[in-house]
Amino acid sequence: MAPSARSPAIRLLYTLSSSLKTTSSPLLTGSRRTFSAGDPARVEAEWWKESMERLRNIGISAHIDSGKTTLTERILYYTGRIHEIHEVRGRDGVGAKMDSMDLEREKGITIQSAATYCSWKDYQVNIIDTPGHVDFTIEVERALRVLDGAILVLCSVGGVQSQSITVDRQMRRYDVPRVAFINKLDRMGADPWKVLSQARSKLRHHNAAVQVPIGLEDDFLGLVDLVQLKAYYFHGSSGEKVVTGEIPANMEALVAEKRRELIEMVSEVDDKLAESFLNDEPISSASLEEAIRRATIAQKFIPVFMGSAFKNKGVQPLLDGVLSYLPCPIEVANYALDQNKNEEKVTLSGTPVGPLVALAFKLEEGRFGQLTYLRIYEGVIRKGDFIINVNTGKKIKFCHGESPKGLYGLVPRLVRMHSNEMEDIQEAHAGQIVAVFGVDCASGDTFTDGSVKYTMTSMNVPEPVMSLAISPVSKDSGGQFSKALNRFQKEDPTFRVGLDAESGQTIISGMGELHLDIYVERMRREYKVDATVGRPRVNFRETVTQRANFDYLHKKQSGGQGQYGRVCGYIEPLPEGSSIKFEFENMIVGQAIPSNFIPAIEKGFREAANSGSLIGHPVENIRVVLTDGAAHTVDSSELAFKLAAIYAFRQCYTASKPVILEPVMLVELKSPTEFQGTVTGDINKRKGLIVGNDQEGDDSVVTAHGMKVRGVPLNNMFGYSTSLRSMTQGKGEFTMEYKEHSPVSQEVQMQLVNNYKAVKAAENS
Repeated sequence: MAPSARSPAIRLLYTLSSSLKTTSSPLLTGSRRTFSAGDPARVEAEWWKESMERLRNIGISAHIDSGKTTLTERILYYTGRIHEIHEVRGRDGVGAKMDSMDLEREKGITIQSAATYCSWKDYQVNIIDTPGHVDFTIEVERALRVLDGAILVLCSVGGVQSQSITVDRQMRRYDVPRVAFINKLDRMGADPWKVLSQARSKLRHHNAAVQVPIGLEDDFLGLVDLVQLKAYYFHGSSGEKVVTGEIPANMEALVAEKRRELIEMVSEVDDKLAESFLNDEPISSASLEEAIRRATIAQKFIPVFMGSAFKNKGVQPLLDGVLSYLPCPIEVANYALDQNKNEEKVTLSGTPVGPLVALAFKLEEGRFGQLTYLRIYEGVIRKGDFIINVNTGKKIKFCHGESPKGLYGLVPRLVRMHSNEMEDIQEAHAGQIVAVFGVDCASGDTFTDGSVKYTMTSMNVPEPVMSLAISPVSKDSGGQFSKALNRFQKEDPTFRVGLDAESGQTIISGMGELHLDIYVERMRREYKVDATVGRPRVNFRETVTQRANFDYLHKKQSGGQGQYGRVCGYIEPLPEGSSIKFEFENMIVGQAIPSNFIPAIEKGFREAANSGSLIGHPVENIRVVLTDGAAHTVDSSELAFKLAAIYAFRQCYTASKPVILEPVMLVELKSPTEFQGTVTGDINKRKGLIVGNDQEGDDSVVTAHGMKVRGVPLNNMFGYSTSLRSMTQGKGEFTMEYKEHSPVSQEVQMQLVNNYKAVKAAENS
């Protein structure tokens, strides 16, 4: 096909494909994805195929302090994206490129996921660096939702930790193929083989090392590649010169053993390699590499790389591994739901020649308005193109340029992100991650060009577990205070804002103490609003434990039209493990209650369930069944039936034997062995039960779940970091993540109910 005969979309990607070779110019349950296991034959040999095959979308995820941001900094340096290396915590006054917020540089942690792009060996790589702290788990969720592959970073000293398990679970949820990178081999106590074994036992990884380190700790000099059978050394001030050498003589036996183990592990999941292995045929480097790629993309195998990002060793071979073993966009099958065909599942081609389908997965408030991150799954988007928000179908507010109908909007500015820097581009195609300004939408909305009505399934959003009462110190800052809360809510689906109906206080809810502290500090820095914060408050819930019947008649006559509504039925707990928290079912046969009043009855029950009678917290896991009722031809109204439902709920709630649910946490502690007795004793006092106690060098690692409820109650963990430091002379550390809501003990329930009654009595006096 001659270039002159191509359509504009074809010319666009023909240019992209050509320029990629000649320049270094870079570029809620989630949807289920399948992979072609390295066989792109399902895609026709089109003009854009080579361009798409040379594209990778990857995320870097791990537990806190494993070296994710340091690794990303080295990747950007070696690919020429940045020209100087800066360290985390901003010790040199600059800080790592991907930690663009002042708070991130001060605290030495990643708070928001950051996107960037680079080129490596004529391949285009989009990278998202994600936080490691469990409080910011939503950042990991929305990154993995849109990525094709990932690097799971593990610490060679700390090994597999609780947050490693959480991140790996998220990768499984979104069917993301991954490679593992065991970092910090230069650290004292580094043991990559122990970590590899932990990944097999704790993460259930079918894995094997593709590299062997040459020395460890202070003697860590380089790596031996088990696929290519070469030794790599990293010279230069920043490890930028990769020198290839022969395998050291004293390592030949170990290398042979580990290569055979690698071949055996891959043979178990790849039939083609297994045939050669069982026939005792020699396994070439090329055939082994192809087998690893097939198995990795099929999510049957995880190759394990090694190195030390801080010491500039092992990063370039890891980049080669990303190109060799992780999929390109056309090797991933993504699904959309066709709204015109009752949400029928549609497989997206993932190519630039189809209709535009893009997902808004992250929102930020920038200097120029709302910045919306898009993953383009199909088609091409250009600056000035018409796009439609399928989820709302409403007018999209843009910076400028609206169509007369108001349903479409012109894309005013299209950019590629490099941390907090932006590069304007004119167009982008399927497989790319870009950002647009001027689009008013919510996280999880789908955009098309209007020719199809597809929506992408949303990401998993966990429920907040902690709340704080917050108010501005100065009444004059009320406007900025509201503006800050609105912006934070829009950016972060796990950050919620509500109003306590009784006290009138503003309540913010989130995933933990650090999560909420960060937003209070951001409010002070970015909006100049000092806020007064109350004591952390646990997000309790209530639920029913048995069936209870209701039969309530709401009748009121005060002259003129009265109120009349009778509802009969029962409430009962939902089955354990139910994905919904409230279910209403109308089982009335006939017209005992006119059908136009049924929505008002459901609304009344939902409103009543927002505040249980035990401690005033929402009631969850409840099913309301309406079986009978009565109406009056004149006096019945929506209001009458809504009130009847509210009073009926209160009438039968006590008979259903309600209980209080509290959030319980999975806690992992690490402290020197001499403090083990004190630490475990303190956990027992906090109603925790020790279920695991491992030894890692001189440290004791304790895993604690709660007594009976398999988790340590969050209410007993406030201020624990200070207590742990005190008990361990500052040497202890812990991680904590939400596990579930479980019933409290009878003693605790009585205490909570009495406290609630005392507060109510004080307010009424």
